[in-house]
Amino acid sequence: MATSVRILTGITPSGTPHLGNYAGAIRPAVAASRQPGTESFYFLADYHALIKVQDPARVQRSTLEIAATWLACGLDPDRVWFYRQSDIPEIPELTWFLTCVAGKGLLNRAHAYKAAVDANTAQGEDPDAGVTAGLYLYPVLMAADILAFKAQKVPVGRDQVQHIEMARDFAARFNHLYGEHLVLPEAVVEEQVATLPGLDGRKMSKSYDNTIPLFAPPAQLKKSIAGIVTDSRAPGEPKDPDASHLFTLYRAFASETEAAEMHAALRGGLAWGEAKQALFERLDGHLAPMRERYEALMAKPDDLEATLQAGAAKARAIATPLLRELRAAVGIRPLAVAGMARRETDATEAPGRGAARKLPGFKQYREADGRFHFKLVDAEGRVLVQGEAQASPREAGALIARLKVGAAALDCAAEGVLRLADQPVGRLGEGVELAEVREALAALATPD
Repeated sequence: MATSVRILTGITPSGTPHLGNYAGAIRPAVAASRQPGTESFYFLADYHALIKVQDPARVQRSTLEIAATWLACGLDPDRVWFYRQSDIPEIPELTWFLTCVAGKGLLNRAHAYKAAVDANTAQGEDPDAGVTAGLYLYPVLMAADILAFKAQKVPVGRDQVQHIEMARDFAARFNHLYGEHLVLPEAVVEEQVATLPGLDGRKMSKSYDNTIPLFAPPAQLKKSIAGIVTDSRAPGEPKDPDASHLFTLYRAFASETEAAEMHAALRGGLAWGEAKQALFERLDGHLAPMRERYEALMAKPDDLEATLQAGAAKARAIATPLLRELRAAVGIRPLAVAGMARRETDATEAPGRGAARKLPGFKQYREADGRFHFKLVDAEGRVLVQGEAQASPREAGALIARLKVGAAALDCAAEGVLRLADQPVGRLGEGVELAEVREALAALATPD
């Protein structure tokens, strides 16, 4: 059975989506979410928005608009994980764990922070003037967004690759200190992202105030298209489609045949006014069904809220067990467990010296049936638990992680079957008592 690849994408709610956002990010991401063999995570990064936006109404409105936009454009919340960052309390908790292992020198080299410092220095200001801790620690929060869900691939532009490398560094440092708990993600550089021109020919961007709102009413859409800058060639004069911003927009929403026909028409002298009308009809025809869905979603914010809450519950089913595991790894765990581990330490350390003690451990392997197995063995190699077979190494690893932090909840049913929260997890080894398993798990939960 093939293992799925887990892909994560963050969406910052900082304004109203426009055509450039749709063509460059939303449309390709929705298409990618439908590919087999992928587990796709999409989240509204409202914590990140607070770094730049201090207008509460704008943050809330933008979150509503962007959630409605993605759903209207075809994202299926039943097929993917779609949630709001602030609904996952494990993310800020993991942010703190990572902050405690992140090197300040590495954070000093983050592009956004360096750019702010350089700008202040050039103006003769204090290097950190106007720089908040939020901006400085942005890479740590971004790392937590990724690591909380064990994402393997993160699609980013080339300017964001540094952040993925930093996430890998934080995860590696944590793993070095506390054991292999976090998955190191990989950046997927999006070289072919569609960049649409705005009304003035520059890249469509809110910074240039040259955007076409994605779901503008037909009259506003038509007015925006009428404002696209063209050259002065009159009707009947041949135009150069390849140098036309209008044609670039048309081609982004037309089939190859339709684009070829428009290309030929402009070469043949089609008037700019007629070309703009054709662009309006093409865009309106493409966007109208999505606009209708968008308006219906915007009219029912309670339904959108319910969708995001359901997505958060689905996402937390992954993040909560991981953070439970990480809390135990760093030493934030029930005191009774610490006492059990201390007793074992006292019994195994050489008198008068802090000698390293032998620990029990998990062993994972794959059988001829293609399924993944594991067993818990004591310091002498005796099998304490023979685990339930799993379909993938990740599932086996997840079950091991649950056992490591669930010793107190472990119970034994008939014929030596071990259960955790009523789920069978394996069988006791021959002649093994449940107390021995609990003590072994407690020892594993306490690193030297």
